[in-house]
Amino acid sequence: MKLTKKTHACVRLEKDGRTLVIDPGTFTEEDAALGAEAILVTHEHPDHFNEERLRAGLEANPAAEIWTLKSVAEQISAAFPGRVHTVGHGDTFTAAGFDVQVHGELHAVIHPDIPRITNVGYLIDGGTVFHPGDALTVPDQPVETLMLPVMAPWNKIAEVIEYVREVKPTRAYDIHDALLTDLARPIYDNQIGALGGTEHLRLTPGASAQV
Repeated sequence: MKLTKKTHACVRLEKDGRTLVIDPGTFTEEDAALGAEAILVTHEHPDHFNEERLRAGLEANPAAEIWTLKSVAEQISAAFPGRVHTVGHGDTFTAAGFDVQVHGELHAVIHPDIPRITNVGYLIDGGTVFHPGDALTVPDQPVETLMLPVMAPWNKIAEVIEYVREVKPTRAYDIHDALLTDLARPIYDNQIGALGGTEHLRLTPGASAQV
């Protein structure tokens, strides 16, 4: 499987000539969803869900479909009739030849005064890749490649390190990193790498790896 990191929280997966994209949001390149046969969205925040990015992907490929939770599906189903599938924790489905399991229900706490919204994570091909969205969800099975939300208003580095320790992936690639400046990256790289207990890696937007 080829994994390509796009800007911020978006990831592109390719296997057997088919493509799946997760979370092409506002911070992500305008063409992030182009060429995708399946698009997964973890939650409704604009850095993960951008209707223009989704529309571009679906218009470019009339066979493309979206899988997402109810709060997002309600906003876009009318625009894409028959092409939006609502999923929730515990669901399994196949999209673009990828086997997907849905894990998690709620966004991480930003502040006690801010109501929590729903959020799901997607476990791809039996644990080959896990994208948790905006939550520190721990799947109930092993994870090879964890897409690690490294910097957000709702987390701190101690929580990120403990999350890596709890999931125990073979490797962890940074996502949710648009708010992290290059000046600060060595701090995160060194501390997560030293304390997380797994191989901690980073891809620049547009770079790829085999997983």
